[in-house]
Amino acid sequence: MKKRLVSLLTIIALSVSMLVGCGGASDTTGDSGNISQNTTDTAKKTASEESGGDISDKKVGVCIYQFSDNFMTLFKDELKSYLVNKGFSEDNILIVDGQNDQSKQNKQIQDFINDGVDVLIVNAVNTSDAASITDMAVGANVPLVYINREPDADEEQRWQDNKWNVCYVGCDARQSGTYQGEIIADLGKSTVDLNGDGTIQYIMIEGDPENVDAKYRTDYSIKALEDAGWNVSCMADEVGNWEMGQAEQLVADALAAHPETEVVFCNNDAMAIGALKSIEAAGRTVGTDIYLVGVDALSEALQYVMDGKMTGTVFNDLFSQSHSAGDAAARYIKGSKNDHYIGCDYIKVTANNAKEIYDSIN
Repeated sequence: MKKRLVSLLTIIALSVSMLVGCGGASDTTGDSGNISQNTTDTAKKTASEESGGDISDKKVGVCIYQFSDNFMTLFKDELKSYLVNKGFSEDNILIVDGQNDQSKQNKQIQDFINDGVDVLIVNAVNTSDAASITDMAVGANVPLVYINREPDADEEQRWQDNKWNVCYVGCDARQSGTYQGEIIADLGKSTVDLNGDGTIQYIMIEGDPENVDAKYRTDYSIKALEDAGWNVSCMADEVGNWEMGQAEQLVADALAAHPETEVVFCNNDAMAIGALKSIEAAGRTVGTDIYLVGVDALSEALQYVMDGKMTGTVFNDLFSQSHSAGDAAARYIKGSKNDHYIGCDYIKVTANNAKEIYDSIN
């Protein structure tokens, strides 16, 4: 934990936006440059004081949509570590795998409620089911913190209109899509337009069509190129469901059908890594005759960026998100309120800063 907190200084130096971290009602933190052996004890003491006493007996139910998602595995591990440092007992932090099955997750949520959890933290399988999840929690008077996958605006308006103890903590996926497009645009049109026809031919590999993040990353990555004045042409737009293997096959097929492709956009790094396998199998070289971007800044993807095998990625700041989710849960338990939307910033990652981000998460 100490290493991760210290390394966050590096991330902060990379982006002005990180000077404020998550917005909304997030806790403020001291100078992380003065981390000492007492950091954990201080965090526990602060959390205990904020909650009006010992919180080690408070139960937290955490629902993750799918443990096999690399990013969410990192997220849940960091969340658990942070909650323990806040003063929660590790035995009272219960984390379950929804296995990408909404009906299974709904039962897990109901089981948590029946078991008397004091707060729920939910990474929904399908955000289209958020109203049902909210109704279960509110009906049982259990505060609810959504993470990573954002419910739609109508659902968030319900929380505000009814003054419910429900909030969302996460990044705006429109920003991540915009950053993907900007990574490509920053290279210059003359560099990316390999065939010199004045149009950028691209392949898009989307995540889960039920997930608003997939839609925003898809739309806004291309919007960034169009806003830069570039002409674009979609060669293929396929759903890879966030999975490496699916993306590998989809990109292999798309490249075979459209060898003129100049850019491959993937909604996450797992799919980008799969895409890279097909790009290399097709005899193509990223940075020479094709460009590739993802989102999440997984360690493997960051290594590929450093090695020049990926053009770039976008850091989905699991530290800021998981810590802010933990802070929101603690505030609810002590009887305080949260802003209904607690937003965090992404960070654009290229060869210029990939090493710093890599060091911060490893």
